Amino acid sequence: MEDTGRPRDFIRDIVATDIESGRCKVVKTRFPPEPNGYLHIGHAKSICLNFGIAKEFGGTCNLRFDDTNPSKEDMEYVESIKRDVRWLGFDWEGREFHAADYFERLYQFAVELIKKGRAYVCDLSAEEVSATRGSLTEAGRNSPFRERSVEENLDLFARMRAGEFPDGSRTLRARIDMSSPNINMRDPVMYRIMREHHYRSGDAWCIYPTYDYAHCISDSMEGITHSICTLEFEIHRPLYDWFLEQLGIYRSRQFEFARLNLSWTVMSKRKLLSLVKDGHVSGWDDPRMPTISGMRRRGYPAEAIRNFCAQIGVTKYDGITDFALLEHCVRDVLNAVAPRFMAVLDPLKLTIVNYPEDRRETLDAVNNPENPQAGSRQVPFGRTLFIERDDFCENPPKKYFRLFPGNEVRLRYAYIVKCVDFAKDPATGRISEVFCEYLPETRGGNAPEGRKIKGTIHWVAASSCVECEARLYERLFTKEDPEEGGDFIANINPASLEVRKAFAEPAVLSLKPDDKIQFERTGYFSVDQDSTPRRPVFNRTVTLKDSWSRLVAKG
Repeated sequence: MEDTGRPRDFIRDIVATDIESGRCKVVKTRFPPEPNGYLHIGHAKSICLNFGIAKEFGGTCNLRFDDTNPSKEDMEYVESIKRDVRWLGFDWEGREFHAADYFERLYQFAVELIKKGRAYVCDLSAEEVSATRGSLTEAGRNSPFRERSVEENLDLFARMRAGEFPDGSRTLRARIDMSSPNINMRDPVMYRIMREHHYRSGDAWCIYPTYDYAHCISDSMEGITHSICTLEFEIHRPLYDWFLEQLGIYRSRQFEFARLNLSWTVMSKRKLLSLVKDGHVSGWDDPRMPTISGMRRRGYPAEAIRNFCAQIGVTKYDGITDFALLEHCVRDVLNAVAPRFMAVLDPLKLTIVNYPEDRRETLDAVNNPENPQAGSRQVPFGRTLFIERDDFCENPPKKYFRLFPGNEVRLRYAYIVKCVDFAKDPATGRISEVFCEYLPETRGGNAPEGRKIKGTIHWVAASSCVECEARLYERLFTKEDPEEGGDFIANINPASLEVRKAFAEPAVLSLKPDDKIQFERTGYFSVDQDSTPRRPVFNRTVTLKDSWSRLVAKG
């Protein structure tokens, strides 16, 4: 096959073969979310695959909402899904569809199946239907209502639509084979009675189609050439094909790939919803959540998520992807584009005793050493500074190159200073202030000839710094597999969020919500939506430490 430079995987190979053979002239894919929650990183893989294939092969990709269960769906979720898809960098170009818009046509197709003797109204309850389906080793049992006449089924189905029967009292089932080795083919339910208000169709319907029935027909009506689903739908494919074959309509083809399983998190929408509803997180967009909106708020760039999806690839085999790879992709993007600033998250006062008290100066600081075009900024400097508390140690361990009595360090962009003394709080015994002398001739941090300075620390000037809030996020769960022990709630990390009062250089006041930066030596941060000009709020996106790169280097 000709090397086109596009990504390669078995799905793309199928599409390429279909085009080369003439089986497919124009590729049409779709991303079909159910609007019953916010999208998560697993959906991002599907979005990138479906929209990516359409773009790579010059085709189209629809955005279709599979909204067949109004009890769990909401317009809030619809709007959040559209925001997320756009933010990831994809455009459905006006091809927005809803299963709800096909309800009348779906009903008429069901009538056709009844007339063909391929569907019947069943009076068994949901529990009774489940009890008669059998098991993997035992065939199911026919419903006592399976042999109703076509006329009776048409009458009952029309009355179901008219609202004559209570919720759950009757269903419409496909008439296939109760002895099929595939349980999904054992007379599956096509319609159920549900008096639920639908966010789109209102109260026009009291019967709603099931996903398995509506999905394949929606694909057909939209002319989808490659219906790409996750692997758990592989066993549903015979039913998908059966409905289209029985109705004699356009035959979309379904292909399955392995879903994304990510360490240190859960990606069941039901479990994510419980985290939100039970107050374990602040909302769907909590930066600890694996939702796209949560990752966006935390500061993950859309490019990083797309790169991550490209790196993990598309396979037929389930596996666990290390969260560290996603963080590596985030660092890789941010390192190139994030401007640098200095901020102190655990402040300790430092006084330069030989620096004039009334002197003020500004120093030149590089905005991004990875990008010479980013230029520089001016940073205020004075006699009194704040440094990180862990950048001073009274009795340092070996290979500690930061401040301790008698040691010299470089103040980033400023001067070389030597620790000459320190003070403690008499009540707590905690270090309260460090006293240093500076070398005036080392402006810019340049060491005198023959003098080796091993440590460099960051700082902010006490007289001009800005007080801000830093939100430090850790893993939401204490276990790599949150399901370990059977209760993911029990594995929630109580220390997953730490809020600190921090001090930053005044240049941060020019930042806007969603701006992404690096606080030098501390990590990458994003300006939160809660931020105000009077009190900036920063979310730590990811630390500077890259565990994935080290793992790869070790082989």
